[in-house]
Amino acid sequence: MQTKHPTTDVSGCGAAAASSITFKAGTRECKIGFSDQKLTAHAGTAGFWAWLWGTPLIALVTGLLPHAKPRSNNNIQPRTKFLALLQGLLCGMQRVAHAGYLRHDPLHNELLDAKRLPSQSVLSRFLGGFRSAATNLAVFDPLWRWCLAQLPSRKGGYALDLDSTRLLHEDGHQEGVLTGYTRMGTKPCLHPLLAVLSEVKLIAGFWLRSGNCACANNAVAFFRSLWERLPSQVRLRVVRADSGFCVPELLDLWEELKVPFIVVGRLTTNIKFLLRSGMQWHQSGIKGTEVSELWHREGAWKKERRLILVRHTVAEKKRPGGKKLIETPGYLYQVLITSHPAHTHSALAVWREYNGRADCENAIKELDHGFGLAGFCCHKFWATEALLSTVVLASNLVTLFERKLGWTPRATVRSLRYWMFTTPGVVVRRAARTVLLLAVPPGLRDWWQTLWDKITSPWPNCNAVGTRPGWAR
Repeated sequence: MQTKHPTTDVSGCGAAAASSITFKAGTRECKIGFSDQKLTAHAGTAGFWAWLWGTPLIALVTGLLPHAKPRSNNNIQPRTKFLALLQGLLCGMQRVAHAGYLRHDPLHNELLDAKRLPSQSVLSRFLGGFRSAATNLAVFDPLWRWCLAQLPSRKGGYALDLDSTRLLHEDGHQEGVLTGYTRMGTKPCLHPLLAVLSEVKLIAGFWLRSGNCACANNAVAFFRSLWERLPSQVRLRVVRADSGFCVPELLDLWEELKVPFIVVGRLTTNIKFLLRSGMQWHQSGIKGTEVSELWHREGAWKKERRLILVRHTVAEKKRPGGKKLIETPGYLYQVLITSHPAHTHSALAVWREYNGRADCENAIKELDHGFGLAGFCCHKFWATEALLSTVVLASNLVTLFERKLGWTPRATVRSLRYWMFTTPGVVVRRAARTVLLLAVPPGLRDWWQTLWDKITSPWPNCNAVGTRPGWAR
């Protein structure tokens, strides 16, 4: 890089007089100066906020937050602090400190209807206002309920997948960050519990737990809470879970509520004996995969339940799944426990239904890679849960926003940032009104016009919005 000093340059677009910086980019000479224009790097988020302000959610959040109304004339409202976190997540923040940089962009306070935006320290004190499980439930349960209420009914119902994940925090000094088993061995972590509606990739519930707890810890109370807030049009076709949730209390609860379920069974001594006892296996139609079934009662169960047994030839197994038994080499085994009756769901149909649960991992990856779930942690446990619940809420709102635009299947938030949110623009004040001028080439403006027609329409319409800007010639 070549740098020349000091050349004074004042451009015609509101630039301040300053020594320009010149450097060589190959055969071209580039000059850098400064501008007094009000420019924004996130003009595309205006579409999201135009949609969100048209819903009751912001008014709902305002009434739910537990923070007292500030008395200072120079105050920042609790609602503004919460919305600043949401906007930071849309723009790709990975730490609370990143949200403080929103103050330097002239657009964000206009979109959030705020005099000014909070700094990192203000946001940290705001999160510290969440001091108990009761406080968090009082705030976020109605927000989960609102998200679920936006979904349509489905003829076949929805599949609900229970899962947990480990959030590594190897510094380990925050409340709840305790040593637990992870894929990398035993590490300090948090262990949240999630429920995902598979067909729409919407998080139906989220609780945070300490890192040393088991997968099924608090799962019964979690599911009861989720069950009570399900709207009438969201009917569960099946609940699916891995072997960590194969505990008698959950199985009894689902049978009590008459919710169909498929859960991976644990390879206990009794079940291993059954697999070695010369069972009759049937071809599944899939090369290297055979199925069988029986009724079985484990020691802690109150009654017999239907077991679907699946074995895969190791040489033919292409995907992960199943466990080896030393006594029967050459095969991988899976055990599924289900309430589906045999006359409506064959053994193979149950296995295929359970395999759809694998998509739940994609929803968790989106929370991690798209919204930075694993990177957020406060000193206090309940503050961390409130922050992570806000992350999950942001993911749900993006999902609902894309459904508003008719984007199914949905795009990842990173793609949405690339296509839409990081569109630059100019912020102008005209006659006491804020005007946002999108810096979009003429060939892309038809897509943006269709998108705005869809967002601002007061009634449902059939305007088709492509999932990405297409160049119009």
